[in-house]
Amino acid sequence: MKSLEHELHCPVCKDIVKQPVVLPCQHSVCLLCASEVLVANGYPSPELPPEPNSPASTPNTRSPRQARRPTPKAEQRPIDRVLRSGPHPPSPSMPRSPGYGRRRKDGPPLVMMFPCVPCGRDVELGEKGLTDCLRNLTLERIVERYRHTVSLGSVAVMCQFCKPPHTLEATKGCADCRSNFCNECFKLYHPWGTQRAQHEHIQPTLNFRPKVLTCPEHDQEKLQFYCRSCQRLLCPLCKLRRIHTGHKILPVAQAYQVLKEKITKEMNYILSNQDTVLAQIAQLESGITQTEVNSVSAREQLAQSIRDLTAALAERHASLTQALEMARQKRGEALAAQVAERRSLMEHAGLMAFTQELLKETDQPCFVQAARQTHNRMSKAIENLQNFTLAADPSFRHFQLDVSKELKLLTELNFIQAPLAPVIDTQRTLAYDQLFLCWRLPHESAPAWHFSVEFRRRGVVPGGASRGGIRGGLAAARWGWQRLDEVSGSSAVIDRLEMDSVYVLRVRGCNKAGYGEYSEEVYLHTPPAPVLNFYLDSRWGLHADRLVVSKEQRCARSVPGLSLLQAADHALTSCHLTSDLLVGDVAITQGRHYWACSVEPGSYLVKVGVGLESKLQEWFHLPQDMASPRYDPDSGHDSGAEDALDSSPPFCFLTMGMGKIYLPQHSYQHHHHHGNGIRDPIANGNGPSSPAGLTYPLPPRLGVCLDFEKGRVTFYDAHSLRPLWEGHVDCSGPVCPAFCFIGGGALQLQELVANRNADQTPVRRVTIQPRVSNLNNNN
Repeated sequence: MKSLEHELHCPVCKDIVKQPVVLPCQHSVCLLCASEVLVANGYPSPELPPEPNSPASTPNTRSPRQARRPTPKAEQRPIDRVLRSGPHPPSPSMPRSPGYGRRRKDGPPLVMMFPCVPCGRDVELGEKGLTDCLRNLTLERIVERYRHTVSLGSVAVMCQFCKPPHTLEATKGCADCRSNFCNECFKLYHPWGTQRAQHEHIQPTLNFRPKVLTCPEHDQEKLQFYCRSCQRLLCPLCKLRRIHTGHKILPVAQAYQVLKEKITKEMNYILSNQDTVLAQIAQLESGITQTEVNSVSAREQLAQSIRDLTAALAERHASLTQALEMARQKRGEALAAQVAERRSLMEHAGLMAFTQELLKETDQPCFVQAARQTHNRMSKAIENLQNFTLAADPSFRHFQLDVSKELKLLTELNFIQAPLAPVIDTQRTLAYDQLFLCWRLPHESAPAWHFSVEFRRRGVVPGGASRGGIRGGLAAARWGWQRLDEVSGSSAVIDRLEMDSVYVLRVRGCNKAGYGEYSEEVYLHTPPAPVLNFYLDSRWGLHADRLVVSKEQRCARSVPGLSLLQAADHALTSCHLTSDLLVGDVAITQGRHYWACSVEPGSYLVKVGVGLESKLQEWFHLPQDMASPRYDPDSGHDSGAEDALDSSPPFCFLTMGMGKIYLPQHSYQHHHHHGNGIRDPIANGNGPSSPAGLTYPLPPRLGVCLDFEKGRVTFYDAHSLRPLWEGHVDCSGPVCPAFCFIGGGALQLQELVANRNADQTPVRRVTIQPRVSNLNNNN
């Protein structure tokens, strides 16, 4: 029982709880602590009962006559009175909460917020404050048993009705009288044959509890129901409220049984995996030891780094000081030489004295020979006098250091940080023949040396719902995370995937500080069939004036030219418009295949689908004014006279244009024919007799899946793999991907991820071993 004490502590006072109440977040706190917290936050103070062991609550200080009087009803249930008391007006010294003191019609009622310590957030108590918080009687009973077991309740509980100073120790407590008695007093106040003799006697206690929980809003109403939606106990009157309409409400006995079974199963699961618990404890203790050891090592490295910085600064200080001293010496010498030179120009010193003696020479040849050098010196001295400047700059302005940048670096000096969680680029990330994941680091993140990409296949139960609970978590763990290590750059390719599966991907960066946080998980759905790689066939005599195919043969653009203008000239008298057909360079004869393309939103009309190769060739070789055969009501042809209604059409197209995609309600239930026996692909089975379809916003990419054996074509939103429409096509012969342009438009085939990233170096692929081996063995 001693190990239980931590579970019995109040999160506010850190002591064993007294009179605990349950907050809406399901945490329990002492009633007194909850009141003090509310008062500290500026809410009005409720009336609290005195402490159970205080003299005010112990009647042995009263006279025997007072003790024999029946306790007033307000004193019988002081806790209930407090819990049912609404907010009281605050004292003049207490700060008023916003909106306090208003009537209901003047403003919204006061809503109390309680800062829950375990939750780390504010919990809304509502307008009534602690009134709606029920007492945790179960926790009180556990505390009572705990105190009795560890002898914390060794303080004797005295009889409240003995005459002092001869008060005896209490031997019984009465749950109805809410008082403690010795044997004699109990017999005295519970005479045989009276109603009091039926009172329930319990062990002596300082904290009397009500026998049952009652509704805090409806007095004396027992809590007989449990609302699973609100997770609250209800009385029969609360159950009838409109707020619980549509909620799943159970009898409290059923909720008790269900919750007890769940807790029992969870407890048995934990008890059956004690080896795993012990192993994790050992791992955590080892982690604590390593933390201490590594912190000492890190502290030593920090001190060494500071010493290195100090040494580097000292070395740099010495070199700069030496340079400064050399400059001072050199400038001093230059200025001293200039001073000596000026002093020689004094009247009786140096050059002037020598010149005076020279002028005394009377021998002309000797004078001329000796005076030349003196003349030069005198001329130079006069020039220096006229243009006097200092031989060296006495200021040392350029010897000052600008350390602002270095000081900023030193101020920002910090431990190295691991990269922040990468941000997934959802516009470029896709699932096609392979998974292509693209990301970037936030601007404020530390750089990453390389990245680690982790992925796994998402486990789904046969019913389609994700696995959950204990067994669901183990089943998901069996898939295992796989990892691509040391990925350079900001993208990765994952191959060897299963078709029609959902994969979960995440990425994190790594540098000298270790691995950073994971990015948000992204879910990618692989195509429902193997990806078919093909190119646009330009051998069928394309009309260069209307249709242009790129050099890579993966993009086509229709440019409305003179032919469309000529066809539009007959628009009032004919329904024939010029259209251009384009097919893939591959013919499908078996299996299931998937491909995707994107249509420019500004396109006028573009049709994407499949068709029989023979019929496509027949359609292509029609005259240009009939390039798009369309049923003409005035042509005299019968729409259903030549083919059976149950036969599959030779074409299956979906029409897109002007930023929309048209989805017929029925897949080719009515087919229009012409005299040449060609079924009309433009009509798409939605002629005058077909019910109208609906439009859908044009997806960024359109996926097409052909099941040759079943003759079925399914169109998808390639970004989310959501099915858009399904139709049928005649697969009695080879079938080709086909595209049709009416007016201006552009289309591009989805490039294979493998082709796009062919130049990337392969990364190391590993499988992360899940740490649930013991759990799997036990289940």
